[in-house]
Amino acid sequence: MKLRFTLLLAVVICLPFIIQAQYSPAKSRIAFEKLKHDYGTFKEELGVQTVSFNFKNAGPVPLIINNVQASCGCTTPEWTRQPVAPGASGLIKVSYDPKNRPGVFNKTIRVSSNAENADVVLTILGNVTARARTIEEDYPNEIGPLRAKTNHVAFSQIKENQVKKDSVEIVNNSAQPVQLSFKTPPPHLSAVIKPATIAPKQKGYIVVSFDASKIKAYGFVMHRIYLNIDGKDDYRNSIAVSTTLEEDFSGLSPAELATAPAVKYDAESFDFGDIKPGSKVEHTFNLKNIGKRDLVIRDVKSSCGCTAVSPSKNMIAANESVPLKVVFDSAGKSGRQNKTITIITNDPKNPTTVLRIATNILTQ
Repeated sequence: MKLRFTLLLAVVICLPFIIQAQYSPAKSRIAFEKLKHDYGTFKEELGVQTVSFNFKNAGPVPLIINNVQASCGCTTPEWTRQPVAPGASGLIKVSYDPKNRPGVFNKTIRVSSNAENADVVLTILGNVTARARTIEEDYPNEIGPLRAKTNHVAFSQIKENQVKKDSVEIVNNSAQPVQLSFKTPPPHLSAVIKPATIAPKQKGYIVVSFDASKIKAYGFVMHRIYLNIDGKDDYRNSIAVSTTLEEDFSGLSPAELATAPAVKYDAESFDFGDIKPGSKVEHTFNLKNIGKRDLVIRDVKSSCGCTAVSPSKNMIAANESVPLKVVFDSAGKSGRQNKTITIITNDPKNPTTVLRIATNILTQ
């Protein structure tokens, strides 16, 4: 009796597993010949390199590749799209583009399928030897017969009375010597070319100096320096020079800072909502000096000629408020518009404020 009970208990325990095994759906199995490919060292100029990862369906039901995802846009996979029958073969074709990617690389490709081993990771690796770069690539900006690494000298912020220097590297890309000079630059800018005559394929420098003490301006400014090449004047041969000019508050004492002017706006943005094309709309911001000395509006700049700004006065006494009227002209524009107005004052803690206006110009 005891033996029968034991056998019965064993059958009861094993029965669920027997049923589960009997009714578990069969799955395919993806079996790759290899999971990694090493391209070794190859030259960049050889272009795209391709390898095929061959696989077989080692399961009893058709295999379906759902997706193949590369870890990098430089790696492009292709794969067998049709279901792969049991015992049949397929492939994952992987291409690597070495253009502008010299050096060692190690990329992965994730293969997702309906197989028992649903996610498989393939790997490609190698080392790309950099090709020789052309003058045009290293010096992308053309200035007559010259090529430059940049045609824009962008100084960071410059304080009033400060002088900064920077340079532009150039190369003579012609077969003849080139003699360089400058048209008269603005008083606050000076430039020197080293050397003044550049032999074919020889490099040189344009050294630019910006003297902030010689310009009465605040905020962002941009100018151009024009070159004479072999004595010839051509407006297309120029270097742009830009910076943001800032008032220097570093010399103020703690007492002066405590009694300094301070600007406050009732709002720093306004949305006109929907407006008709060709219409003009206006909004008035309120500016108040909450400091203890006169607040001076140094400059007002709008991001677009379509936006006119007119403060009622430029010097605001302590605790005085003044209106700042902004007029937006929608002529020639359509759709969503976002414009800015930059206000520069002598507030040492908040010298620059950007006000924003927005609107949506309806279609007719």
